[in-house]
Formats: sequence, C-alpha cells, structure tokens
Amino acid sequence: MAPKPVGTITRGTTGVNRLRRSDRWLVHDPLVRERLTTAPNPLVVDLGYGAAPWTTFELAARLRTVVPDLPVVGLEIDPARVVEGRDNVRFARGGFELAGLRPTLVRAFNVLRQYPEDAVPDAWARIQSNLAPGGLFVDGTCDELGRRSAWVLLDKHRPLSLTLAWDPFTVDRPSDIAERLPKVLIHRNIEGERIHALLTAADQAWDRAAPLAPFGPRVRWREAAKTLRDNGFPVREYRRRMRDNVLSVPWETVEPRS
Repeated sequence: MAPKPVGTITRGTTGVNRLRRSDRWLVHDPLVRERLTTAPNPLVVDLGYGAAPWTTFELAARLRTVVPDLPVVGLEIDPARVVEGRDNVRFARGGFELAGLRPTLVRAFNVLRQYPEDAVPDAWARIQSNLAPGGLFVDGTCDELGRRSAWVLLDKHRPLSLTLAWDPFTVDRPSDIAERLPKVLIHRNIEGERIHALLTAADQAWDRAAPLAPFGPRVRWREAAKTLRDNGFPVREYRRRMRDNVLSVPWETVEPRS
C-alpha cells in the first residue's frame, strides 16, 4: 500500500511550455546528466504538476534526449488531477513522501511557493530522504508564462546551487527575478542578506554593461556575468550558446544568514 500523501492541495496553475527554461538547464547540466546516465534504474518524479500534465510530458521528452525511454512519474496530491499515463509516463497520487518511490531526480515547481516559509525545511527533508542514492531534487518557481524562473538544486544532504533564468527580451534587469525566488529566499531579498547582495551586484554589473546593449541582451548579460566573477561572485560560466540569460551560483553564495 502506498504511504498516505503528505502535503496540501495547491492551486494547480500550469501551462504549456511554462517550465522550458528549467528543462533546458536540466538537460545540459553536467551533474544532472551524470546522475541520470549512471543510475542503474533511473527514475524521474514530477511532483505537483498541477491541473493538467503538459509540463510532465515535456519534461519526459526533453530528458529522454539524455536517457532514452526514461521512466517519469507525475505525482499530485489531489486525486482529481491524476490522469491516465502514456509513453512510459504515468501518474499517481502522492506528496512529499513521493508515494514510496525512490527517484533519481525530483522536480517540484511552484509547489512550495504556496506554503509558508517555515514549512520548507521539513518538506525538503522529506523529499531528500526519499531520493535514490545520488539523487537530486529541484525546488523552483516561475511566472505564469515561464519568462522568469528560479530554482534550488539539492542532493540528499544539502542545497547545492541557486539558478535564475529569464527571457533576455522581456526582463529589464536581473533583480526583476526577485519576485519569483523560491520560497526559501523570497523573503530574504533585504539589506544584509546574501541574495540581496547578489541581485544588487547583478544590477550594477548589468548597468555597467550598457554600452553593449546594441548587440543584444544576451551579449550584454555575458559581460555582466563576467563583471560579477571579476568582483568575486562565483557565477557559473556557460561556454555553450545560451538561449536564456542564466545566473547560477553555489548555495553558499545566497544561503540565508539566519
């Protein structure tokens, strides 16, 4: 018998291609690729996919460019949202206990955003405890159209990184992503907190790169990211051609101070 679902039914808002930015990042991230390709029986769980399963099918299609025929399970705590599966994607009722599964990768987008901040540690711990050895967990949020996204990557033991990704042509400044920070950080964008320092520095670097604006926002952001690195922020450097503007840092760079 599957364990009783842990969690609360949330709004379930979803949309086609809403999570494309995080999907693209997962497909290309070396650590995610390594864990999926070396796991003896890889499994992906999409936790809290919402009122319709579009983004679960999209996640499966994209990750199968890394691991063909990768099994994917969509979990929803609301039984009315559990639908029929197809193409090696199935759906079941479940919450933070992951319905007794031991996945290699869990994605939970726009789920904890709807919980109080003090509920995050227990939810993280519950999900982490149910990961397979070497498993990873993505806790993220995005806007309704998926133009602004942010997520924390965790393993079984701790948070590893924060990544912000946005549409270069519809977001004016890096700090505009602040309204979509994961729940663990969204109330920490204040003076004295590390996330505030990072976003402030990102805006300053963006302003400094203004002379490159005629070459497009992607070129301008690459220069801004370089400025951040030159100023001591350990911003990950991406050498492949990027469709999105992406800012990724180790968790210690933004970890709440208390």
